[in-house]
Amino acid sequence: MSTTKQRKTTIHLREGQVIELPIRRLGINGEGVGFYQKQVVFVDGAIPGEEVVARITQIDRKFAKARLLKIKKRSAYRVKPPCPVYQECGGCQLQHIDRRLQLRLKRELVEEAFARYTRLTEIPIEKTVSMDEPWAYRNKAQLPLRRIGSRVAMGMFSARSHRLVDVSGCLVQHPLVNETLHTAREVVEQLKISIYDERKHNGVLRHLVARVSFAAEEVQLVIVTRTESFPEENEFVEKIRARLPRVKSVILNHNPNKTSLVFGEHSRLLWGKEKLAEKLGDLTYLLSARAFFQLNPVQTVKLYEEVRKAARLTGKETVVDAYCGVGTIGLWLARDAKRVIGMDTVPEAIADARENAALNGIKHAEFYVGEAEVLLPRWVEEGLKPDVVVADPPRTGLGQPLIDALLKVKVPRFVYVSCNPSTLAKDCDQLLEGGYRLQRVVPLDMFPQTAHVETVCELVRKPQS
Repeated sequence: MSTTKQRKTTIHLREGQVIELPIRRLGINGEGVGFYQKQVVFVDGAIPGEEVVARITQIDRKFAKARLLKIKKRSAYRVKPPCPVYQECGGCQLQHIDRRLQLRLKRELVEEAFARYTRLTEIPIEKTVSMDEPWAYRNKAQLPLRRIGSRVAMGMFSARSHRLVDVSGCLVQHPLVNETLHTAREVVEQLKISIYDERKHNGVLRHLVARVSFAAEEVQLVIVTRTESFPEENEFVEKIRARLPRVKSVILNHNPNKTSLVFGEHSRLLWGKEKLAEKLGDLTYLLSARAFFQLNPVQTVKLYEEVRKAARLTGKETVVDAYCGVGTIGLWLARDAKRVIGMDTVPEAIADARENAALNGIKHAEFYVGEAEVLLPRWVEEGLKPDVVVADPPRTGLGQPLIDALLKVKVPRFVYVSCNPSTLAKDCDQLLEGGYRLQRVVPLDMFPQTAHVETVCELVRKPQS
């Protein structure tokens, strides 16, 4: 036998190198993914099926990034983005792709995650649930402010930078959100309100946040400040009320910390209603400034109907709504359940959930402040035996204690709502190994024009042999 070992050829790309490569699939951030002599290369703006010329901009141990220079073979699904700042903003990633392909690519993102992180050979995945009108769907925006000379700039940070891009006419935001934020910025500039400087950690006004009720067409305006108050408060409120009659509340949120988080822990009502009312189906939800609520109310109804299908309730079940927010999912399921129990870490959200239950005449739903990973295992230890658990966690996925509790108590049915295919698949792999079967996977296009995909997974306990 030869002592010379066969070695795989290692390709050493270098920054600035120009390469040609075919684009095979979509990356989780909306970039095109190709392979150059077996090395993964991410190319912003490239579409699966295209052949492109790109310049290498970054080399990592496992992949490289490149800038699109030329399209040698153009996709039939490439369209002109309607947004004038699409290339700069970074808020949307797929405006250059026809809607039909967007839906297929989002399904593939979920399918690829399950193929990569689970041992499944067949995935019971359905077509992506689309949105009829995929523009002006977002009910909320939270935009940072910067002072540039005498002007107050407001917008979103360009992808992978701290350069502010003006998005006052954003095409995916509800028009009232755009109008409110644009006018509020003008008032801030007119009153010469001090603007926060993140490098020096001084100044006052950090963010402007607007949330609209699609049902009532009313707006909740939140100003996030470093200080507990500011001298121009009354003048600001007066001018907002005069210029924006749809704004029904102005709230100050105090965030004194040097952090990238938008909201601080304490809010104070400056004028108007403390909470915004929104309707989903025949249910009304009251929303505090910090409370989480789905950003696309129209598509949320479709999402919750998929959750209802997956829960398969008969009226006899105890349902646990982990990460319940203002009680949206739990209350949506309550009409078909015997008992609903929810939990969330934000006290205002739980107060809203309790108020929402009373407002909608639902007496068999109860809500608690705390982490799902802590409360559910404790309740299980105390003897709670839920029939169905529904979880809609943050992008980081389920906490390990929650997975352990699900496996320990052998919850018969688990409905997982996820905004991150990778953590969804990783968590599901543990559940599958622990005795669950993946019954159904439904991708939903909650955020058209972006690479984000929401997924509803139905998992059931395998029969004991």
